Amino acid sequence: MLRKSKKSLLGAMALLCLSAPLAAQTEVSGFYPQKNELTIAPSYSFKQYDRFYRGTELTDGNPAGLGEISSYIVNLYSEYGITNWLSASLNMPYIFIESETGEPDPVQGTSSVDGIQDLSVFLKGRILEKDIQSLGKLGLGAAVGASIPVGNYEPEGVLSLGNNANTLNANVMAQLTTKVNFFTELQYGYSLKDNSDFDVPNAMVYGIKLGYFNNYFYTHVQLAVQDSMDGLDIGTPEFAEAGGPRALPETEVDYTNLNVNLYIPVYKNEIGVSTAYNQNLDGRNFSKETSFSLGLVYKPL
Repeated sequence: MLRKSKKSLLGAMALLCLSAPLAAQTEVSGFYPQKNELTIAPSYSFKQYDRFYRGTELTDGNPAGLGEISSYIVNLYSEYGITNWLSASLNMPYIFIESETGEPDPVQGTSSVDGIQDLSVFLKGRILEKDIQSLGKLGLGAAVGASIPVGNYEPEGVLSLGNNANTLNANVMAQLTTKVNFFTELQYGYSLKDNSDFDVPNAMVYGIKLGYFNNYFYTHVQLAVQDSMDGLDIGTPEFAEAGGPRALPETEVDYTNLNVNLYIPVYKNEIGVSTAYNQNLDGRNFSKETSFSLGLVYKPL
């Protein structure tokens, strides 16, 4: 019974990487569901900022002087175990974003924007799993995925829902789990981005995660970094020449993000709740934002 309970908990843990806002962390985890195991995780997130990195300089406000900006995100994420070593996942967020002062976006001409953002689909596979006598279990895995804009949203302006780019992603991850259920995960990913109207920079995403789990809860702390390969800096002559706020999809967006996540099963490991806190510690052409998330994890299969 204990073994079955632990497997169910591990299956739910595989989804927690996207129960928080999308920009917060790497998009897949080093845990894998069992064959034919389906888990569905809807979540609600709130994030806010009133400071912004113009280039690498942290300033009050945002690039268009809109004051404090808030985002409300309803996210649906699910994962299905095709085999014990291969899974498929799907993610789609609905976002409402607004200027708290009511000032309109200089490009979009409105103080609030809402809609579905991008549909993301991933295949994740375990390449190797090996028992290390003195330490625990080492797992190596890889994932490939794509993100496609489905909401027909406007990529220009401060209140945009995203950069409206088609994205191809590749990730590799290594996870060491000790015999007492502490784990460490390292991950590296690369994103190729394509938008027919803008030169959206490609980016590397990498991070480290430290966590612990038992039959009663799961928790982790993660440090995630995005490093864009090129792009414009807000406030430079090149940015102004490219169109100012209209050129925001072409900026070099970097960030360092801290994420803390907690999951608790509440009914037979079939239903659980998750909560997360995120804070951007550093950035480039990115907001100095914090966010909170609350999610439901449901395992019908």
